[in-house]
Amino acid sequence: MSEGQISSFANEMTKFVVNGMPLVEPEKYEERIKICRQCEFYDRYQRRCRKCGCFMLFKARMATSSCPEMKW
Repeated sequence: MSEGQISSFANEMTKFVVNGMPLVEPEKYEERIKICRQCEFYDRYQRRCRKCGCFMLFKARMATSSCPEMKW
């Protein structure tokens, strides 16, 4: 994980916690994961985004999160 990815992850988690840890609906989560799995930055082995460094199984559930490539 690069320094930029660590910073991105910390910012995402802070935003999530400060806003009361809101989650997306299951349908929206599935839609986000589907988009991630088709993305060139998705690491299938680690289930992480190589762009932001986040673990997508968690980030895609957080209502306060967005894709660094603006795909969702």
